[in-house]
Amino acid sequence: MEKIEDFIDLLKVLVRSPSVVGAEHSFFRVLQRELEERGAQVTWYEGVLVAHGQRPNSAMFSAHIDRHGLICTGPNEFQYAAFVAGRRSDLLGNSVSEKLMMKIVDRFHGVPVMAYEPWSGSYRGAGIIDKAYVCEYRNNLIFEVDGLEHLVAGTPVAFTDRLTIEDGILSAQLDNVLTAAHLVHLFALGFQGTAFFTAQEEAGSSWRYLLEWFRRFNGATDRLVVVDTSPYPDRETADRQQVVLRRCDANAAFHPQTTEQLEGLCRQEGISFAYKDTYIEELNRQAEAVGGEPQSLGSTEMGRIAASSGGFVQGTTLQIPTTGYHTMEESASLEANTGFSRLLTRFCRESDAL
Repeated sequence: MEKIEDFIDLLKVLVRSPSVVGAEHSFFRVLQRELEERGAQVTWYEGVLVAHGQRPNSAMFSAHIDRHGLICTGPNEFQYAAFVAGRRSDLLGNSVSEKLMMKIVDRFHGVPVMAYEPWSGSYRGAGIIDKAYVCEYRNNLIFEVDGLEHLVAGTPVAFTDRLTIEDGILSAQLDNVLTAAHLVHLFALGFQGTAFFTAQEEAGSSWRYLLEWFRRFNGATDRLVVVDTSPYPDRETADRQQVVLRRCDANAAFHPQTTEQLEGLCRQEGISFAYKDTYIEELNRQAEAVGGEPQSLGSTEMGRIAASSGGFVQGTTLQIPTTGYHTMEESASLEANTGFSRLLTRFCRESDAL
């Protein structure tokens, strides 16, 4: 990876900057500073920050910048921010499944957190998650936090996070600050195309902000590349590939020529790759053989925008394989990040964006 030390320094800064889903404004301010220092022109729109160089149409990438956290909803009462931002409550008939709530309920016990003012990012206090439970009256997941009893409703609370590097493995709450950092770093390498940084992907809303930007300028494309992390069950499985491609997700098929271009560049550069949809289909065949439950192909920002725009916005995804999905110990190898960066820069040169 070119200028890897600069990339690591940038990633450390971004990991430490809170960006709870639904309260991302302060993170946009951090991004604006880092992007403008690297020569990008930055414009804010509702739910999306757009950075571009001298040839904005040469290549287009998108990364969501929200991360999981909590939101204060009453005196010493906190809820999972993605559920609140997505208006997923039993009162609206769009409740979170009991299976998902029980999966999360014990995940963050004892995790340190910090509260912040959502616009400026000003520090509002620190605490530790004491317990979480499902409220039987609201059928909703409730957290209690020691040390943040003074907060008022509406205050976002981020999981306190730091990047660690050990034995060639990066660890933090990487989804999706990791690929956002890669896009910022691209500008330091001379990128002249366009990068979108979207809010509320974890609440299922980021594609709306992105599609509105394209509609605003009547700018159809079939070359958008959405970058993200991609979860695997263990390090051995994740390390079988440096980058992850997809032909489709549960929402839509992706643009085949753009996907094939990324595959071709991987082969030329000697970057190992795998298709996530093929991986999941194989797991489902194995599960079917033993009467197991099939997995979904997953839902991505690319699939949502492709399906909802009727093909007005198309493209493909490029992802970094990780383990520890949606935890504070999500990890990715330096080798995978190096391959991912090389592929981005090669794609940009092919598109004349570098």
